[in-house]
Amino acid sequence: MGDLKLLYEGKVREVYDNGDNLIMVATDRISVFDIILKNKITDKGAVLTQMSKFWFDMTKDIIPNHMISVDVNDMPEFFHKDEYTGNSMMCKKLRMLPIECIVRGYITGSGWASYQKNGTVCGIKLPEGLKESDKLPEPIYTPSTKAEIGDHDENISYEKSIEVLEKKYPGHGEEYATKIKDATIALYKKCAEYALSKGIIIADTKFEFGLDENDNILIADEMLTPDSSRFWPLEGYEPGHGQPSFDKQFARDWYKANPDNDNLLPDEIVEKTIAKYKEAYQLITGKPFVRK
Repeated sequence: MGDLKLLYEGKVREVYDNGDNLIMVATDRISVFDIILKNKITDKGAVLTQMSKFWFDMTKDIIPNHMISVDVNDMPEFFHKDEYTGNSMMCKKLRMLPIECIVRGYITGSGWASYQKNGTVCGIKLPEGLKESDKLPEPIYTPSTKAEIGDHDENISYEKSIEVLEKKYPGHGEEYATKIKDATIALYKKCAEYALSKGIIIADTKFEFGLDENDNILIADEMLTPDSSRFWPLEGYEPGHGQPSFDKQFARDWYKANPDNDNLLPDEIVEKTIAKYKEAYQLITGKPFVRK
């Protein structure tokens, strides 16, 4: 294995240190409400990895990304196994910026709850009379940062994001905050417009960025997957209520309705869940999903 070592193991992700680069593996584990279930959702990790690759390739003109390769033949022998094929990405090592860059094009979830209270989302005043799931006049940027205590992300203003970055990178706070905000909006606009032409509404998403050895800003982590975004079918879209989605909603709904579930999903729910991921992949890329 040489220099290879497991750097991080999250609920559904593993990251290996491979000397000059990192290898990110999206496993087939699934978590609902922060609980890892006993089932594996076969191919889920590969669908997410291939979808990120599709978007990274499409958006290179806006901002460079951390992807080097998704071909396991470019990786150490340890990864030359079926379980790593298609769901592993070799990436550049970056110094990650401590901001989650959230962009919302439609009003839903916590944003809708906040708007109902006081007409704002993360401190941004929105027009009156919006309905749940309405498209916003313009996408809004609502960054968050990891809270000091515990693991809950904390919504912050754009101004506060300048402060957070200035503290970590003196003299560069405003520069980096502006660059990641502008990149987030530009990426969302390009990709949401493309997805809409394929029958998918991207209601909101989050991006993460890092600095390379020359202090260039690159987009990293995963990009525009059903795990980091809300994807809705355009067909049947109707503001005024919540929308069905292309993600683990089947798993979440079943888990909630069956409290004595022993963290185990029935096969039928597993199959419905992966079918949704694959449907989103096919709509976006124009090709049926093939693990490679």
